[in-house]
Amino acid sequence: MNPSLLITLDSMRYANTGLHTFGNSLVREMMRQNGGRFAASAYVYPGQLGCFGEATGYVRHRKFHRYFFSMRERFDIVHFADQYCRFGPERVRARTVMTVHDLNQLHELAPGSAKLNKHLRAMERKIAGCDAVVAISRFVAEDIARQFPAARDKITVIYNGTDFTSAPAGHRPQFQPRGDFLFTVGMVCPKKNFHVLVPLLRDNERSLVIAGIVKEAYREKILAEAAAHGVSARVHVLGPVSEHDKAWYYAHCEAFVFPSLAEGFGLPVIEAMHHGKPVFASTLTSLPEVAGDAAYYFEHFEPDHMAAVLARGLREFAASDGPARVRRHAQQFSWEKAAAAYLALYRRCLGQAGRAQS
Repeated sequence: MNPSLLITLDSMRYANTGLHTFGNSLVREMMRQNGGRFAASAYVYPGQLGCFGEATGYVRHRKFHRYFFSMRERFDIVHFADQYCRFGPERVRARTVMTVHDLNQLHELAPGSAKLNKHLRAMERKIAGCDAVVAISRFVAEDIARQFPAARDKITVIYNGTDFTSAPAGHRPQFQPRGDFLFTVGMVCPKKNFHVLVPLLRDNERSLVIAGIVKEAYREKILAEAAAHGVSARVHVLGPVSEHDKAWYYAHCEAFVFPSLAEGFGLPVIEAMHHGKPVFASTLTSLPEVAGDAAYYFEHFEPDHMAAVLARGLREFAASDGPARVRRHAQQFSWEKAAAAYLALYRRCLGQAGRAQS
């Protein structure tokens, strides 16, 4: 009988998020490669029931699972696809794998603060209860090992893949900017640091297009910055957009700009590279590791420095076969590689269980 696998995907509840992209893309590719080796089920909210087809089983998310999970002995291996699942490894009797997407709180919250300490205690319990921990970048792996030294020997780095998506021929987004524009995408919240992009519109006619789920207080900060620089008419905070609209913005932008303060991986920078676009990112957390020498970097967020980096990078990109270079870089990250690595990790975990019982 094939071993049974449960993958927790309750963080896929909302589209237009990185965790939705991760879960949807990884599991589809794993099911393609699985070949019946695992009897796989997905733990999801009702809105995702059936999303991977009839060959996958489904376990419906319930609020009480935080305290009691009735199928605790049903599965041979449970993969917590992120660190936010309704229930943790203590609720199941199985081999357990957890993907940790980031420890961004270490870089966002005040050292020693009550909020940070509470978060780290919860993470320590979860990580201690898992047989294997996957980090989505070396940066995240180092954060985990430094913060939780006992976990060092069970950490594996598996990079995310990326999907290249293109809009259908003739597609036009709901909002189409006029002329040259800079594009960025992600949760519109302080961590993404999008407000520092507004001064890049000074002394030119380009626009800034920002897509993603909006935290209203931060939208107001961006718009206030736009008003202060006299560029309000050229700053567009769109909210969530369709996959076709997002692909259109990638394909037609002058550059993709991503000044984020904290990322575990940074999928959008690789998505933009698939479209052959110049990427300008911060030097913080995982971004230099993932974007490598294919991107240009803002060393800090002083407006004149950022404008100089953008101008110089656009010139260099145009003069050095930039589109081919960034596309080659993006091709390193595929869901095919990621799925194969996870399936191999499951087999190793089950093999270790068998040796322990013999």
